[in-house]
Amino acid sequence: MPKWFDSKIIKIADETPTTKRFWLEVEGDELIHFRAGQFVTMDLPISEKRLKRWRSYSIASAPDTEGVRVLEFCIVLSENSTGGSKYFFEEATIGSAIKFKEPDGAFYLKNSMVERDVVFICTGTGVAPFRSMILDIFNRQIPFRNIHLIFGARLETDILYRQEFENLAQKHPNFKYDVTLSREKDWNGAKGYVHAVYTEGYQEKRSDVDFYICGWSNMIDDAVAKLMIDLGYDKSQIHYELYG
Repeated sequence: MPKWFDSKIIKIADETPTTKRFWLEVEGDELIHFRAGQFVTMDLPISEKRLKRWRSYSIASAPDTEGVRVLEFCIVLSENSTGGSKYFFEEATIGSAIKFKEPDGAFYLKNSMVERDVVFICTGTGVAPFRSMILDIFNRQIPFRNIHLIFGARLETDILYRQEFENLAQKHPNFKYDVTLSREKDWNGAKGYVHAVYTEGYQEKRSDVDFYICGWSNMIDDAVAKLMIDLGYDKSQIHYELYG
């Protein structure tokens, strides 16, 4: 049987006009152990039926070998919310109690990064598991060759964790950070969707690179097709996580 934890919201911060960051602290002396990239399933007070109350969110904070008591989540207000994000934006406050299941999921780094490049491709809050992975790599000083984070959004105001990733890119020359915006007129960076960035940068097929993709299902379907069919990468080099 999976283990459930009781927690309370201890901090809420606006990240963008439609995205908030929530920090949940586990009650008691228990510690949470997880791998960077995993998610938790929360039991939210949005329905009388148990299965309709469950919502899963990727952990945006880094793990610790000794365990942690606080987890961070980055949650966007969905236009078609059936209760999950609507609860967080309209009802949840500091002190709100939330029960969640122990971390789960197989979306984590699969191979050593010493001899392979890693490309993270994401849109919106799909950046959350990658932030966890990236922080874990730098916190534990895990050796890596090259990391490339490609983040896509509509507007400049939608960029998540921008300053944090820009600072890392300035400090570490082998960490590359690209942002592409699809609807921003006055933007000096890449414009359009995320696909143009990686199809151009990795158009020559290589066996020493792994692609990790997180976002809406349509984006992932397009990315997998472009990587495998258009560019010829093997499916073993492509890993993805859906959040819609």
